[in-house]
Amino acid sequence: MPMTWKWSWVKRGVRQSELKTAYEVAEMVELEEKVITGDALYCQRKFCQKVVNAGGDYLVIVKANQRSLYEDIETAFAYPVMGEQYQYAESEDRHGDRKELRRLWSTNALKDYLDWPEAEQVCKVEREVERKGNLTTDVRYAITSLRAEAVRLLGYVRGHWKIENRLHYVRDVTLGEDASQVRSGSAPEVMAVLRNVVLGLLRRRGESNIAAAIREIGWKPQEALRILGLILP
Repeated sequence: MPMTWKWSWVKRGVRQSELKTAYEVAEMVELEEKVITGDALYCQRKFCQKVVNAGGDYLVIVKANQRSLYEDIETAFAYPVMGEQYQYAESEDRHGDRKELRRLWSTNALKDYLDWPEAEQVCKVEREVERKGNLTTDVRYAITSLRAEAVRLLGYVRGHWKIENRLHYVRDVTLGEDASQVRSGSAPEVMAVLRNVVLGLLRRRGESNIAAAIREIGWKPQEALRILGLILP
């Protein structure tokens, strides 16, 4: 079974563009039998072609940066093509007071229509989150070179979202990367590395709620030194 490789780049703190960095890393890693998942930034013909040429598969989110592709996929699910097969899968998770339901529909109805490298299927992905009586729904579309059932595709999408939730969201919100005004010289890169080090140390310590862990350490400065190994247990 192919292994999964998920692109997860620093949005701030690198001098090169995120997409350019992806191409460079793709030259350094083995993509054979790997599944590459990416957000809308990676929905580029050249990048997807590079992945399949190297023996891998891609599953990327489609947004307005590829407007005609987005509209074609949206139409395929809004007005299902007669005689074509549509698959469905769903999963549900509960974390404390947060309930999350994910649904995925997939079809190969556009396989021979779309001008996209080795495209096999398109997907509609719906995420419904209920927390403290509030319900939010997010719908996204995706394209993939995989010949796989909907339940497997949903697994790859969930894996990608897991990275978003555990890394990017925590960095952007909990560690304040979005609001950071540090933008000169190599300082953004240094700060990005430090944020990753902090997350790595806290995850290694077994912390699942990073915000709570930071608040606790704020009240106990000696604990920060202990995590760094500067104070013996």
